[in-house]
Amino acid sequence: MSQTPEVKGMPEGAFEVLPAGKEYAPYIAADAVMPEVTFRSVVLGLIMAVVFSAAAAFLGLKIGQVFEAAIPIAIIAVGVAPLFKRKSTILENVIVQSIGAASGLVVAGAIFTLPALFILGLDKAIGFDLFKIFMVSFLGGALGILFLIPFRKYFVKEMHGHFPFPEATATTQVLVAGEKGGAQARILVKSMIIGGVFDFMVHSVGAFNEVFTSRLFGLGKALADKSKIVFKMDVLSAVLGLGYIIGLKYTSIIAAGSLLSWFLLVPVIYYFGQYIPAEIVGNGSQLISAMSAEEIFRSYVRFIGIGAIAMAGIIGILKSTKIIVQAFGMGFKQMFRKAAAGDEKTPRTQTDLSMKTVILGLALTILVIWVFFSFAVLQPVPQPLKLGLIATLTVFVISFLFTSVAARAIAIVGTNPVSGMTMMTLILSSLVLVAAGLTGQYGMYAALLIGGVVCTALSMSGGFITDLKIGYWLGSTPVKQQKYKMLGVLVSAMTVGLVIFLLNQTYGFSGSDALAAPQANAMAALIQPLMNPGAQVPWLLYGVGILTALIMEFIGVPPLAFALGMYIPLELNTPLVIGGLIAHLVQRSSQDKEWANKRYEKGILIASGFIAGGAIIGVLSAILKYFDFERFIHLGWADKAQGEPIALVMFVVLALYLYFDSRRVGKED
Repeated sequence: MSQTPEVKGMPEGAFEVLPAGKEYAPYIAADAVMPEVTFRSVVLGLIMAVVFSAAAAFLGLKIGQVFEAAIPIAIIAVGVAPLFKRKSTILENVIVQSIGAASGLVVAGAIFTLPALFILGLDKAIGFDLFKIFMVSFLGGALGILFLIPFRKYFVKEMHGHFPFPEATATTQVLVAGEKGGAQARILVKSMIIGGVFDFMVHSVGAFNEVFTSRLFGLGKALADKSKIVFKMDVLSAVLGLGYIIGLKYTSIIAAGSLLSWFLLVPVIYYFGQYIPAEIVGNGSQLISAMSAEEIFRSYVRFIGIGAIAMAGIIGILKSTKIIVQAFGMGFKQMFRKAAAGDEKTPRTQTDLSMKTVILGLALTILVIWVFFSFAVLQPVPQPLKLGLIATLTVFVISFLFTSVAARAIAIVGTNPVSGMTMMTLILSSLVLVAAGLTGQYGMYAALLIGGVVCTALSMSGGFITDLKIGYWLGSTPVKQQKYKMLGVLVSAMTVGLVIFLLNQTYGFSGSDALAAPQANAMAALIQPLMNPGAQVPWLLYGVGILTALIMEFIGVPPLAFALGMYIPLELNTPLVIGGLIAHLVQRSSQDKEWANKRYEKGILIASGFIAGGAIIGVLSAILKYFDFERFIHLGWADKAQGEPIALVMFVVLALYLYFDSRRVGKED
């Protein structure tokens, strides 16, 4: 039995591509024996799942602000570990984080779609209860986990060092710093405080603007008004830290996609469409000439980005065909073959749920989805079994196709474009259901439930790859993460269903005093025209996106990273590339490779602190906003002329701090 290795910070090679034939050695060795899944870790994880599911659903629907739960839960796990007689091990903390983080993933899937049923009045016209909310959330979460398991080795092991995994990196640094203490913990805590205070000054105090724009200058304002060319940059520390971890390669590609959208497509659409009614996406008789650059992006260019993401996903599936065939082929072999005595034993840190179990689990989940749609959703309409089968196949195919897209997006940029993929799901499912003869209220009802299952599945698969990468870095047992993640999904689905149901009864989702539910309102607006035969769908815009992704693939540019840049707002992409540039400069700051690498890794720790501090402050600010405590501390400078100049100066200061503090290491460190 080996003991926990004495490692200062992350093990060697954690963030880089390893030489051929060299295996990454995790923080806890494969042959080490220590508590991992214990009563303590499971109970604490489930408590986190309940608390953060309720908080995320409540705040997300109330103020339209959805926060990621993984980092706050990891910080809590580290914080409470010393309170027990036996301090929790790092592997127990991984399980706590993995179970608890199911909350944010299930919540994102649920609140993006299900409140649209209440907004459209379908709960009264047809009937929608707590059981259906639970089933949609749980089935989607289970599907996301099961579909992702065959991809685990590819994303976390075979592509080690190729993908930056920004959120997983930040969470892992929190867990390691909590375990080791000393200099690593001090650096992380210091950067968390700096990042947290910086973002708090934006979110709650209003000391300066969150977004700096070129409209601040005379020339910039003229370009924005006359040509719809505008530059925007978010100044939050968390976004800058994210860019540092992602690195220059991917942030440059993401920024290039964003620049194409905002500096070419937006002005071109404005130029050629000044007198054309903006009816292609349901804007009625509004002229494009009356739109701002932001409105043109939301109404037109964003759909080009959705098409590009969908095509990039198909390209990814085609490239992953060998992996998929091997994984499921292995599963079918396991179903009819008994283990032989001479079979090589898989290391603990590479043991997944058996493919036999995965295939049987998928078959059972698909069967339950068919029963759910056929007997609980579509029973009053003609041919419910046939329509239930169509709905189930739609869920299965779209979830399967987009699982690797969600995982790859999280691995690259830490952002899951689940809203865009859900919009595509609603469009495709509506077209299929209309072709099958289901329209009107029941058509909208079925399409939104299909979207709910798919949205939750994609949210879960994207988020779960983060957990599995954390486990890979730290030496967890994947099969234990996979089993207990399912328990976290079960509890989170029960909690989010209860919260949505109670919020609808208490506040409602439509009317002057209703909850904001911005994503669900967008889905409700999208679904209504689609369920009328002959509805206009922006196929031309999707086609431009598809062609763009194909061109990127042909010239050797990763199409998904470029497509994410086209879809994600410009202000979030520009600080990413600045963070990536700082990482590049730090890596090149010395001819001594070992010294430069130490500087770079210190920068990763600082950037992780920015992300962690920003995540905690995001939750705190949302709570202050809800209880209207902000009015006691809000300065309101962000609403005045000095708000943007101060934002730019503060961002430059923060970027310089990240660069120079990362360099403050010596060979003796």
